[in-house]
Amino acid sequence: MAEIKLILLDFDGTLVDTRNANAEAYIEALGEVGIHLTKEEYLKHYFGVRCMEFMRMVGLTDSKAIAELRRRKIELYPKYFNSVRQNSALWDWCKMMRAQGAKVYIVSTGHRDNINNVMRYLNIESGIDRVITGDDIERPKPYPDCFLKAINEVGVAIDETIIFEDSKVGLEAAKASGANYVRITTF
Repeated sequence: MAEIKLILLDFDGTLVDTRNANAEAYIEALGEVGIHLTKEEYLKHYFGVRCMEFMRMVGLTDSKAIAELRRRKIELYPKYFNSVRQNSALWDWCKMMRAQGAKVYIVSTGHRDNINNVMRYLNIESGIDRVITGDDIERPKPYPDCFLKAINEVGVAIDETIIFEDSKVGLEAAKASGANYVRITTF
């Protein structure tokens, strides 16, 4: 195996367990517009689904209403950060690799504001070289575009890259990129 020069981390479910915080913020925001979900329903059917698709799945189609609900969810999200847990083992390894010269990127379909807020809360933003979100690419996971963008941006070879992912679509994208990848199941 080649020397690792680039570490690509999915955020939600891989580096940070945000399931409960996301569920609670979405449930509260949706409740304000008359859409009621339980935490169990959200976690089973919607966690990890891109926002626009999730909104359509719960019956919202108006772009203004979706934008307002998304803004409100981002506003409510920090209220639930006490339930956020960091994958300490993975983060410690990334810090060690970064000290040896590797770059560490977050590559997520999550919203940039949500990711930045959680990173600030956990005080880890200085350990991340760059964040790439679905807003930075045309085709989201399961397409490998987000990973390939990072690899090309840093200018490393595929075999000098390792990807950490937890979701089915993320793992499909990692595999399609040709890079080495690790499936994170729990932490």
